[in-house]
Amino acid sequence: MSNLDRQAVPSLCGGRGFVAAEPVRELLSPRRVQLGESTEVRRLLPNLGRRMIGAWAFVDHYGPDDITDEPGMQVPPHPHMGLQTVSWLHDGEVLHRDSIGSLQTIRPRELGLMTSGRAISHSEESPRHHARFLHGAQLWVALPDAHREVTPHFQHHANLPVVTAPGLTATVILGALDGAVSPGTTYTPIIGADLALAAGADVRLPLVTDFEYGVLSMSGEVHVDGVPLTPGSMLYLGCGRDELPLRAESDAGIMLLGGEPFEEELIMWWNFIGRSQQEIERAREDWMSGSRFGEVKGYDGAPLPAPTMPATPLKARGRVR
Repeated sequence: MSNLDRQAVPSLCGGRGFVAAEPVRELLSPRRVQLGESTEVRRLLPNLGRRMIGAWAFVDHYGPDDITDEPGMQVPPHPHMGLQTVSWLHDGEVLHRDSIGSLQTIRPRELGLMTSGRAISHSEESPRHHARFLHGAQLWVALPDAHREVTPHFQHHANLPVVTAPGLTATVILGALDGAVSPGTTYTPIIGADLALAAGADVRLPLVTDFEYGVLSMSGEVHVDGVPLTPGSMLYLGCGRDELPLRAESDAGIMLLGGEPFEEELIMWWNFIGRSQQEIERAREDWMSGSRFGEVKGYDGAPLPAPTMPATPLKARGRVR
């Protein structure tokens, strides 16, 4: 998914200086962003006070939207660099096309994982004949310096490992949880899991003490470490936890995101993650000139133009403003 904000603001991410080394309960409020003509998203990362959770650098939550008489998601071809995109659905379908020739319909609780590496472009759209509801999340994972020039590739995994406990079904999207390991390729120690909780569930989820964590509420009423979450909100949890108490007041869905705190300082501007202004400027020029990022074939529409570069210099700094 693209960042379609025409006034793209640089996000200065990374570095350990602002990682909470102990458990915290920091509620992150979303910013509403229009995605195309018919889809509004709630942007949780980057946030005013929290830029990353592990290598997770971007989180949008959308829906559930009734798109019976709407085109649904329509995101034109756009570029990515220095990151992985994770497409995750609870309802609906998204058709993915990219410049390396991938064509894949992604359905609920299937992993669509695109690794941009040095350069890729893609489009995302609801199929012409689509389900009534569209509900999901789009996430980015920052690539570390040692792997950010990797050859771009796309993975689709329809069958992911599942961990169960009374009242809990956890699907492992990326990384490992309680011994279950996702087949998705990762480049830093990370975890992404989709947790379905039954009404009345009261469980404790095992965690890695050295990881920092956040929880995105997708649906229902749930208390995370005693904090009530409403759909479309996120709770940052810091580090230093070996388990996470969860209690569901109704059937509920949440996403657990975490990982080893990301060491490197980054610049995230528009759909690029880089390390310097020159690198970002060069990527923008390459996209606008039609070089490097390739062509998305089969999409009925023009590619998305890049916003104008900001007047202020871009600098890689810490994890908060």
